[in-house]
Amino acid sequence: MTKFIVEGGRTLSGTIKPQGSKNEALQVICATLLTNEPVVLHNIPDIEDVKTIITLLNSLGVQITQLGKGSYQFCAAHLEKEALCNPLFREQCMKIRGSIMLFGPLLTRFKAVTIPKPGGDRIGRRGLDAHFEGLEKLGVTFDYNAVDGVWNATYTTLQGSYIIMPEASVTGTANVIMVASRAKGKTILYHAACEPHIQQLCHMLVCMGVSITGIGTNLLTIEGVAELSGTVHHILPDMLEIGSFIGLAAVTKSALTITDVPIELFRPVWHVFTKVLGITLEEDGNLLHVPAQPTYAIKTKPDGSLATLYDAIWPGFPADLISIAIIVAVHAYGHILIHQKLYESRLFFVDRLIEMGANLVLCDPHRVHVVGLNGSYRLRGIAMISSDIRAGITLLIAALAAEGTSVIENVGQIDRGYEAIDTRLNSLGASVVRI
Repeated sequence: MTKFIVEGGRTLSGTIKPQGSKNEALQVICATLLTNEPVVLHNIPDIEDVKTIITLLNSLGVQITQLGKGSYQFCAAHLEKEALCNPLFREQCMKIRGSIMLFGPLLTRFKAVTIPKPGGDRIGRRGLDAHFEGLEKLGVTFDYNAVDGVWNATYTTLQGSYIIMPEASVTGTANVIMVASRAKGKTILYHAACEPHIQQLCHMLVCMGVSITGIGTNLLTIEGVAELSGTVHHILPDMLEIGSFIGLAAVTKSALTITDVPIELFRPVWHVFTKVLGITLEEDGNLLHVPAQPTYAIKTKPDGSLATLYDAIWPGFPADLISIAIIVAVHAYGHILIHQKLYESRLFFVDRLIEMGANLVLCDPHRVHVVGLNGSYRLRGIAMISSDIRAGITLLIAALAAEGTSVIENVGQIDRGYEAIDTRLNSLGASVVRI
């Protein structure tokens, strides 16, 4: 098992470029299965979850050619349905949550597929109701085989429909959009997720010949086509990495410049860091500069009541950045109640922050009350384990701000979402040794 040895307490400086968006990459790579023609994707991040999804496509017979760093051509002209029955294929699917987005595109190609339950972070219940209810409206029928732990899905004809999603699930919305792109007639999709990576998936499908209106809203109208063409698509920088780097600069009191930031799309996240957590951010074109801040203060409400922060569907604050908000609040002046609404097991990592000396209370599985240290003392280095991607990067940031040495085990979880994070942090002056 790989681990990091982290020497904390160093001030960092320099410029860092975010990787391509993990969440967008998983969606658009799966979308290449919708066409027989070549699709070229640029800015694909070199992370474990993406490697797994590429391995899955390769096992299905997709011809994959690397054109350069982060650039690949995919051609799904000759898919092999038999691969779905391969135990190795099932094992790979169960590694990552993103494998569920193979479900829709493969359905459009084979009319009948068997897909195992997807894997991913163990952060609580992550149902698939949004996928199934949406696809059933398009003509798909489902059957769950409890013995084998797989879903069987079939259809005779895909027909556009009026769909109200039971929840604004990002992966559920992606699957419904991809299947609707091959359905006959018009699909109206309401209560759709509208995160930037969903918008990017829609723009890519439009370039492939699908008519989609309402992009960026929760009401999409999709006109399906019989055949999709190939295209060239560039993946956005990773919004979650940008947020992580802002948190890194704040808690280590460092001056960092983040390049290639899609400022307009990033503003909803930016607002929380500045208006709630009190971090100064400076914009210069597509550069985001975080100046060194000896102190920063959580913004109190006008009536003096306790500041609160919670995750929400876009353009709300992303659930995947709640852990970063917590470590930022730990080092701030003031106190705040942070409410993580989606997953009941995501906040348990804060026990490690308490062990490091953070002043916080886990009120229940969804809420944590943080009283900021404001430089009164530093967190101390400890030995800990990365339980999932976002908890892992938060513990790494905490270790970099702490006094002394920390050991973080199971960093393969961090590698699933952050490309060569140790190398990139060390280029800023950090001391992170991979063992």
